[in-house]
Amino acid sequence: MILGLSSIAQRGLLVVASFAVALILSYFSIRNALAAHYAGLETPEGYERATRLEPANPRNWYLLGRYWQYNLEDPDAARAIRSYLSALSLSPGSSDTWLDLAASYESEGNLPAARDAFLHAKKIYPLSPEVSWRYGNFLLRQRELEPAFAEIRHAVEADPGRGAEAFSRSLRVEPNIEKILDGILPPVGEVYVDVIWDQITGGQTDIALQVWDRLVAIHPRVPLRDVFPLVGALRNTKRITDARRVWDQAVFVAGMADLQGPPGSVLWDGGFESGVIGGGYSWLVPEGLRNLQISIDAQEKHSGNHSLRLTFDGKSIVSSTEICHYVPVQPLTSYRFSAWVKTRAVTTDQGVRFQLRSLGTEDTSLAVTPDVHGSEPWTLIELPWSSGNGVQELQVCLVRLLSDQLENKIKGTTWVDDVALVPESAEHLKP
Repeated sequence: MILGLSSIAQRGLLVVASFAVALILSYFSIRNALAAHYAGLETPEGYERATRLEPANPRNWYLLGRYWQYNLEDPDAARAIRSYLSALSLSPGSSDTWLDLAASYESEGNLPAARDAFLHAKKIYPLSPEVSWRYGNFLLRQRELEPAFAEIRHAVEADPGRGAEAFSRSLRVEPNIEKILDGILPPVGEVYVDVIWDQITGGQTDIALQVWDRLVAIHPRVPLRDVFPLVGALRNTKRITDARRVWDQAVFVAGMADLQGPPGSVLWDGGFESGVIGGGYSWLVPEGLRNLQISIDAQEKHSGNHSLRLTFDGKSIVSSTEICHYVPVQPLTSYRFSAWVKTRAVTTDQGVRFQLRSLGTEDTSLAVTPDVHGSEPWTLIELPWSSGNGVQELQVCLVRLLSDQLENKIKGTTWVDDVALVPESAEHLKP
């Protein structure tokens, strides 16, 4: 009987203890949930209440610090610093907290404390690109260029997407572009391309050209399309000599220097072999034209592996194909334009022909070749052309003149291949 009473008492005590543990766990769970709720409000009152509910949670103190640091309406660096220090007293191994503490110290003008906080972050996470980036920018602001460049370079090596911003920030404190390139940019093509694009966007074509020259010197393999913006910017500012040089270098860097085509031609990819269109000194081929299909044909060609095919569906009067090519030329120079054209059942008396337009300060004259229509085998079209005074570029376009016939809609297929513009002599024409 005594044993039975003892057993009942023990069971009751176990129930009471279990109930108490459940209450304690429920209390802490509810408190944790409330703290998370208040922190999620992202208000100063919410963050403060979260720290009171869970004062031993470093994240609550960290979030409170970030609020006071980055609040645009009422920032308070002193409060941010106190909150970060509370967070670090609980979790001294947080590099993020050290970084934000460093930024707060710097905003208050306490540079020694800021430097010390950055160094703590470096000690905790020496390989972090974020730590290197923020510490490097701190050193940059202090004009400590050599260690700043070393930190920033490490950040860019780990995260190439930072390259353009790293370059532009460094340029604010160091005007010597060569030093910046030596110091912060790893020999990675995509990093240089991003920097070039960023400088072009900011209207700094000269700087973009300097960066390009360094890129060429490190011999990367860069897709030809990546040079479109730079060539376009140089063309827009009438720097045709530089644009042509950059294009020739880009062709070499892209591994297309031995592209098959008519010998001696200054018109690039006249045989449509590269697969590159849309910018620079490549073909400009529109997409989505109604009543005209444009494609590269690997079956029918005059030479090489490809030709350009145009198929008209006969539903409209086509007067322009919008297929053009800009060609850098020398002023006062004679050339011979040529192309091979084949047609199949091209209706009307006006087929496709080439239009040559001079581009320059003094001459915008036009010249047109004979057309090819009906069904004709590969036919050579030739036209002598001379650049005038000040002409540095030629625009070559595929066009169709309007027919005098009652039915002017065009139907059929035209192939074009081996388009060329070859200097007839090295001697300039006299003005």
